[in-house]
This record gives sequence, structure tokens and C-alpha cells, in this order.
Amino acid sequence: MDDILPYPWGDDRRYYSYTHYLRKHFGGRLLKIPVDAGFTCPNRDGTVGTGGCTYCLNEAFNPSYCTPVKSITEQLEEGKAFYRRRNRKIAGYLAYFQAFSNTHAPVEQLQALYEEALRVPDIQGIVVATRPDCLGEEVLDYLQALSERTSLCVELGIESCRDETLRHIHRGHDFQCTQEAFEQLHTRGIECGGHLIFGLPGENPDIWLEDIRLINDLPLQMLKFHQLQIIRGTEMEREYQAHPDNFYPLPFDTYIDFITTYIERLRPDIAIERLAGAVPTHYPATEGWHGIRYDAVVNAVGQRLQERNTRQGNVR
Repeated sequence: MDDILPYPWGDDRRYYSYTHYLRKHFGGRLLKIPVDAGFTCPNRDGTVGTGGCTYCLNEAFNPSYCTPVKSITEQLEEGKAFYRRRNRKIAGYLAYFQAFSNTHAPVEQLQALYEEALRVPDIQGIVVATRPDCLGEEVLDYLQALSERTSLCVELGIESCRDETLRHIHRGHDFQCTQEAFEQLHTRGIECGGHLIFGLPGENPDIWLEDIRLINDLPLQMLKFHQLQIIRGTEMEREYQAHPDNFYPLPFDTYIDFITTYIERLRPDIAIERLAGAVPTHYPATEGWHGIRYDAVVNAVGQRLQERNTRQGNVR
């Protein structure tokens, strides 16, 4: 491998980090502030199903200040105060509509919420987390218009490329729906990212490495990786207790080896936003990684890439 720095994305990290992506686009460090706008999900309200995906407990991923009882402005201001106490050099913030499906509402409601966020000082753009089946034509028209006047990224939950897995976890749509959603966003010039879960029942590293060709074919700019965390009170916890052999175990060292191999095969222009997931310690139903911090994941992946003298996109 040609080891001359910088790498294709323009810095000396061996993968294209989301932090560097933001610095390139905004000229400084930006932080995402999660907000809960009170949306629900078509897989909960009966539109496509009830009960939600088997792994999902949304509270496990929401910061404590995120609650729809507070306005978007109040949540963003509290988030800004939280980050200011911990970070001195911040160029601005992105409003991250995170909880549930944030395009599952009439356009008039979306417009009111998104525009409120953009009026908050130091908010330089919006990130909208949603499902592939929540992007009707009217919503896409509005998102396209919004993207033409501010920074906008639509983040879609991919979770798996396998239809049998999506059915098993009661996702409510197939992978073709995911592919079509990314194409629709791309055609309209809207930046988009995806979210993958490694460890869903019935899957293993051989499947994930085979399916990376499908991920590389998606017209996306960013990607998040999460190891499966089995959350207390979910249907997946009950499945795990009854059929643990359905699950491929991912202890820390195993995951670091796998994700390093995955990164080697990932298209080099895709920015990696997260290498692994984390929830408060009282939520997981299994021991997991015993409180390992996220920076330990980042350091371990960087070290493993260096040991192999490889980088993102090096293996095709």
C-alpha cells in the first residue's frame, strides 16, 4: 500500500472520520445536539406495524434533556450549554432530530419544527434521522428545498441488507425500500447517511463482509456502525434469553478485528460517523464490553489499522 500521507480524505487518520468531514465543510468543529420533537414511528402507530423493531427502546439513546415536553429551542439551548461546559473550541452546532422517525408527519409540522431549530443562534444545519419508508414525494420536495438553503443530512436506518433479517426483527420494510430511498435523496441532491447494526440474529461477519458491496453501491456520504446491544425490556431480550444461539457474539477484541476488516473494504469517500454504539450502563441486558469508553474503541481501531498498515478502502 502507498502509505504517503495525507490519505485521500485529506488528513492522517487511516479512515475518513465524520469529524474531518465536518471540518472540511464548515471550517471548524461542529457538534450535533439531539432533540426529541415528539414524533412516533410507522412501525409503532399501525401505519406498517405495532410494537416497533424487536431491538428498539428509544429512551436508551436519548440524552436526559431530550423530551418533547420542552420546545425545540429549549432542548437546543440546553444542549449548547452542556457542550460549552466541556468544549472550548466549537464552530457551531447541528440540530439532530434523533428520536423515532423524524419525517413521519405532515410537511407543515416538519417545516415548523425544522425552521424553529434553524432560528436558534449557532445552529448551522439540521440532521434528520428517519426510516426509508417515511419519505413521500411531498416530504422529499420540502427536504430538497430546505437543502438548497441550509446544511441538511438525512440519516436512514439501514440496520441490515438482508430481507430475512429485516422480517425477523419486524422492521416493516425490505432492503429494496432502503435502496430506493437513498436513490431518491441522491437524485434531489440531499446529503444522506446510514446506520448499520452488526450482531442481529442469524447474521455473522461473513454475511456483513459479503454485503458491504451493497453498502458501497448506496449513494451515501456518511455511515454509522453499531454493535448489537440487547436492551432490557425489548422483544430481542426475550429472544436472546430463549435462543442465544441465534446471535453471533461480539466481544470487544472480536469486534475491533471485524470492524477494521470492514473499514478496509469500505468505499473511501464515505465518512465514518461512529465506530460503535453506547447506551447508559443500566440498559443492556448482557454484560457487553464492561463499560469500555468510546475513545477506547477509536484508539483500538486506529492501532489495528496501523498494525496492518492499511486504511479505509485499501481492499477492493
